[in-house]
Amino acid sequence: MIRGSTELVAIVGSPITQVKSPENFNTWFSHHHHDLAMLPIDLQGTALGAFADTLRGWHNLRGCVVTVPYKQALATQVDELSPRAAALGSVNVIRRERDGRLLGDNVDGAGFLAAARQHGFEPSGKSALVVGCGGVGSAIAYALAEAGLGQVALADACASRTSALAGVLGKPFPRLQITTHYHSLEGFDLVVNASPVGMGESAELPLAVELLGTLQPTTLVADVVTSPEITPLLHLARQRGCPVQTGAHMAFAQLGHLGAFMGVTPLEI
Repeated sequence: MIRGSTELVAIVGSPITQVKSPENFNTWFSHHHHDLAMLPIDLQGTALGAFADTLRGWHNLRGCVVTVPYKQALATQVDELSPRAAALGSVNVIRRERDGRLLGDNVDGAGFLAAARQHGFEPSGKSALVVGCGGVGSAIAYALAEAGLGQVALADACASRTSALAGVLGKPFPRLQITTHYHSLEGFDLVVNASPVGMGESAELPLAVELLGTLQPTTLVADVVTSPEITPLLHLARQRGCPVQTGAHMAFAQLGHLGAFMGVTPLEI
């Protein structure tokens, strides 16, 4: 029940009907008897500036989760960015300070990494292929590099996105080997689909079937797509005997990081 005393957090994007965060957060708040509630906000893009100003004056709002398509746009509206959010040029969570200042961070990568570690993957010295170099793929690659990844291969239908991400990673992680060329998946310890390919009823694969035929059973195969939970990529990977990580695994692992940044949950949600 929302009362006058209830403190709020929000999630903003467009469309917003598909997001699971309000259900997950509100269930956690209820079970732990916290007078907190998450509100979904489907916002028109032209209202982002006014929305940020509203957040600054919203006294009973702790913060805001940011989802597509506003992660980059809202990064330009906050007062301060974490180093990783500044490097990536995007935010997926905003905290409102008591004085009204807005602080932005991006924990997409942290959520992915937490889920990967739950599957037994430790990045230090390993090799990974990241397919999709947009906002989520960039955050995942950055988190893997922070954790000591040895080599990353980047793939995207848009060459400019691939080169841009290579530039972002090259500056803070000079020891990281970055490539855009690969002819087999045999050498990768981790293969990640960070693109929307495979979403919904689509039977599409983010990589050629012939290439996927070189997957090794020891490779962790991950997908950020949440619907369906077992994407065509993960289905094929299971057939190859690979361990798989779903988009739901990443989303759930990320909840604690989002809540901790806003100060509404412990890290282990």
